[in-house]
Amino acid sequence: MPSFNLNGSKRNVHLSLPHDFTEESTLAYEKAAIKQGLLPVAGVDEAGRGPLAGPVVAACVLLPTSCPEGVFRDSKKLSARQREKLFQLLQQRGACLGLGAASPEEIAALNIHHATLLAMQRAVDACALANNDVVPACLLVDGLFTLPLDIPQQALVRGESRSASIAAASIAAKVSRDAYMMDLHNRFPQYNFAKHKGYPTKEHLQAIRTHGPCPHHRSSFRGVREYVQQQQAA
Repeated sequence: MPSFNLNGSKRNVHLSLPHDFTEESTLAYEKAAIKQGLLPVAGVDEAGRGPLAGPVVAACVLLPTSCPEGVFRDSKKLSARQREKLFQLLQQRGACLGLGAASPEEIAALNIHHATLLAMQRAVDACALANNDVVPACLLVDGLFTLPLDIPQQALVRGESRSASIAAASIAAKVSRDAYMMDLHNRFPQYNFAKHKGYPTKEHLQAIRTHGPCPHHRSSFRGVREYVQQQQAA
């Protein structure tokens, strides 16, 4: 099983795309990996790097081989209703899904970059568990960085627009994190997490000034740490 060692070894691969590749070919990287004998292929993405509260959540998704082109798109370009429908479709189509998260405490201890990598590793581990302990043979990871795991992988900038597997992972991560923030809203309604999901809106910043941060705010983030320091000094 994958370990959570942030200093672990990496196995980066270069996936050769066909000469007739276009940006609309959202399964091109998956097909290139399969052509190189790397099956199953999983997409990995995260949601929640920028908010002032809540965890960063990652998803790892193995799409079914029957998945058609163009079904899954970047979660940021979809409405909440569209994301939820596609998340349900993922489950109905038999996609293998793993979720992972890093808490505000882990974000403070590691920094947001390494906490995101940790959440992604946990998502890969959860995906393998859901797939009868079969670890993905190849990972397509959104962003500039691959994961410190001994699994062949390729980082893809704007991956959610270039890979259906990453797009599906971005949808799963976003829907799952939003649901978590809705639960936090019910417990801490004074911050109105239901509206902004923890992002630094004017309303959210004003709520922190008025009520102070709650235990789920990120103490290392500007806009929160000033008030944490005031609480500690009081």
